[in-house]
Amino acid sequence: MVFLGVIILAGIVVNNAIVLVDYTNQLRQQGYSKRRALLEAGEVRLRPILMTTLTTVLGLIPMAWSWGEGAEVRAPMAITVMGGLTFSTLLTLVLIPVVYEYLDRKEYVTAPATAPEMNDQAGGVLGPRGA
Repeated sequence: MVFLGVIILAGIVVNNAIVLVDYTNQLRQQGYSKRRALLEAGEVRLRPILMTTLTTVLGLIPMAWSWGEGAEVRAPMAITVMGGLTFSTLLTLVLIPVVYEYLDRKEYVTAPATAPEMNDQAGGVLGPRGA
């Protein structure tokens, strides 16, 4: 059952990291510098990441402290997920931005504020006006 706990833990940790990096990339595409995007993403995604960790850990407390039938099998899984998730949350919020800062070498070009207007002479997708 401990191995099952490690699989559960890996899924949650990877999801948290993906959410953080994806939001950072979105901010960079909007024109933020790498450092500013990392700071903003950390600030905005902090609450959802902490809420995921806290609700999972609190939800597993009864399983970790159970003493009924099968508790000797379920308790190690709960303890594995609780400890690993707590530690990995700290790593997600600190290590992922640091690694991103050093490994990401892309420079994003900001999108224009407004899309160029369609040329009326070309007709567009629907054909010329009034058709």
